[in-house]
Amino acid sequence: MYRKLRLCSNNGGYEAIPDPPLRLDLGHARHVLEEAGVAVVDARVMLVAATDPEVTISRSGRLLFKTRDPAAAERVLQQLRRWLDLPGTEVDEMVPRRGGIT
Repeated sequence: MYRKLRLCSNNGGYEAIPDPPLRLDLGHARHVLEEAGVAVVDARVMLVAATDPEVTISRSGRLLFKTRDPAAAERVLQQLRRWLDLPGTEVDEMVPRRGGIT
């Protein structure tokens, strides 16, 4: 389950952190995002997805949204949850997951 979105320590963006950490298959995530029309930079240990706002996705499932607008970060978080079958946040109900997490 993801903790609520929170402002990063440097106040430059918002982050969502899964608790417990995930083991996200970045290759699968890249494929799904590209199929959805999202440009992705694969930095091997993380993905940078050209969503609006841009998001960095780590192998542990940590998401870093490059925006100071919490509504924009929440919107992209919900898109990622649908595309990548990520678990819900503290305030969401858990949804069934498919093959995105190993």
